Amino acid sequence: MKLNASKLQWILIAVFVALFGWNQLQAAQGIDVKQAQTMQQQGALLLDVRESSEYAEVHAPNVTLIPLGELSARLNEIAPFKDKPIAVMCRSGKRSAKAVALLEAAGYSQVSNVSGGMNAWESAGLEVVRGKP
Repeated sequence: MKLNASKLQWILIAVFVALFGWNQLQAAQGIDVKQAQTMQQQGALLLDVRESSEYAEVHAPNVTLIPLGELSARLNEIAPFKDKPIAVMCRSGKRSAKAVALLEAAGYSQVSNVSGGMNAWESAGLEVVRGKP
């Protein structure tokens, strides 16, 4: 089979799209809770976007609470992390995925979704705080 410039160009485009799509899929899947804990220990912001009542029941230590519905209006509170790592969590990982998209659209450059959220955090046996706002 003889490759001309046009065919080669389409092959390169297909390879690029496949690789880019794979990276996007990996980013959407996020990081696991142990990676999030390590990031936090290294100075990253651990951001909880659940509701206050959920947070009061159980939350990770030293987490910052900003419910998803308030995040847009409260971006100034996390502005120092605009170019620093942020790990975003919720109960299961769905709301945090929305928060990640919102933060990325607002120019935050190092945002990760914590896969499985607080459910996975507890299941992994990581430290939690119960019953304290």
